[in-house]
Amino acid sequence: MGVRIHPTAEVSDKAKIGDGTGIWHQAQVRENVSIGENCIIGKGVYVDAGVSLGNNVKIQNYVSVYHGVSLEDGVFVGPHVCFTNDMRPRAVNPDGSLKAADDWVLSETLVKRGAALGANSTIR
Repeated sequence: MGVRIHPTAEVSDKAKIGDGTGIWHQAQVRENVSIGENCIIGKGVYVDAGVSLGNNVKIQNYVSVYHGVSLEDGVFVGPHVCFTNDMRPRAVNPDGSLKAADDWVLSETLVKRGAALGANSTIR
């Protein structure tokens, strides 16, 4: 069956993509991502480093799946859903210095088997 990746998609060679999965136009899949078998990654989807997707997951167009998110088997994610992983996002520290990559606490999210997330949802 193989993996289908559209020529405009950017998929890290360090990502693991399961058999039968399709990755559509302008999607980006970062390093150390694990995507199961028979998944659909829609147009413009962003899958951040270290994300885990189970088998038979369908992610509609323009979804952002950030570091710390795991989707179990059979999850449906509607268009334009955004997962957040920083509960107190700020650009600068109290002293005015720019925040660095290690200046925040990761909030993990697990979406359980068979769940459906509606269009334009924000998931914390």
